[in-house]
Amino acid sequence: MLIIFQYYLERDAVDIHEYQAKEILSGYGVKIAEGGMAYSPEEAVQRSREIGGNVWAVKAQIHSGARGKAGGIKICKTDREVEAAAEELLGKKLVTHQTGPAGKVCSRLYIEAGTDIAKELYFCFLVDRSSERIVMVGSAQGGMEIEELAETNPEAITKIYIEPAVGLQDYQAREMAFALGMDAAMLSHGVKTIKGCYRALRDLDANMVEINPLVITGSGELVALDAKMGFDDNALFRQPKVAELRDKTQEDAREMAAADRGLSYVGLDGDIGCMINGAGLAMATMDMIKLAGGEPANFLDVGGGASAERTEKAFRLVLADENVKAMLVNIFAGINRCDWIAEGVVEAVKKIDMKIPLIVRLSGTNVEEGRRIIAESGLPIITAETLAEAAEKAVQARNEAVAKAG
Repeated sequence: MLIIFQYYLERDAVDIHEYQAKEILSGYGVKIAEGGMAYSPEEAVQRSREIGGNVWAVKAQIHSGARGKAGGIKICKTDREVEAAAEELLGKKLVTHQTGPAGKVCSRLYIEAGTDIAKELYFCFLVDRSSERIVMVGSAQGGMEIEELAETNPEAITKIYIEPAVGLQDYQAREMAFALGMDAAMLSHGVKTIKGCYRALRDLDANMVEINPLVITGSGELVALDAKMGFDDNALFRQPKVAELRDKTQEDAREMAAADRGLSYVGLDGDIGCMINGAGLAMATMDMIKLAGGEPANFLDVGGGASAERTEKAFRLVLADENVKAMLVNIFAGINRCDWIAEGVVEAVKKIDMKIPLIVRLSGTNVEEGRRIIAESGLPIITAETLAEAAEKAVQARNEAVAKAG
């Protein structure tokens, strides 16, 4: 399934909030508008008074783009408007095309000084896996979704590829500045901004730095009006300051619970829970469940280790989803052994006292011994020899469970 494949490509990304990204980029020479955080309407008013001026943007801080379209950004001209906007946004669930129907709840606001915008630009650094390089992307048409622009006017987007071993060259920064429509008077500032973003990406193990919009003000300044950064999860051990910025309330609680236990979990919308080892096998299992007429509720990758304790944790995480009506365990044992896995499954089922059907398919090292352990356990475990058979039995068990409950 595409969603699983995409997850494994992007699972190493850790997002942070706009205000956090701006604070980081500001330290690398990128100019930002004056702003401050607020966690209550009273604080929002206080921040606007501290900032001064007569126009403020009240911005919901969630891990998603397209907040403006979802009503997450309010332009205010009085203290009363700031207070009203804060009251409306705090605690509100914002639904965008990036959050999906579940949405994300806003628990903090960023109050920012109004900016005199003369022109909006788009700018981004991104790790491009297909070319194994860093790609610098820019467009003189900012303020809109880059995906939409790529479809409607791809010629408006400039891409410049950077060799990681060499790094961003001055001529590449100048080329992008000109592509963004900056004149000679702004060139120095534009190059400084571009090089600052690249240094932040490189120094902090980021895999994405995006500014949309990057604006040219009426006075000719270059200001990052919005900012997003994503970081390599596998590098957080050497980036403790970045790790501290992680807001786990903005991430899937089930996925975070799994990650905290060294497991990889993806939440889906169906009702057949899955415990699998390996991304390739996971994708095949999801496809087979769909082909058999079912819908996967989630899948959990136990990885290379499958001790009894680890297996029990995996079971509990999958079953924590109340939508799960049946569970499929599909394991191909290579480094592991099927008898070890079977012992872990039996032990986990005994401790958990499962109330839903369980289908187990084992293959690989010591498979006969593993099947014997399950068969002699005396537990109501449904077994299968092939993936197709396991998927069909899982869908059948799910249908029978739903019919019985209804």
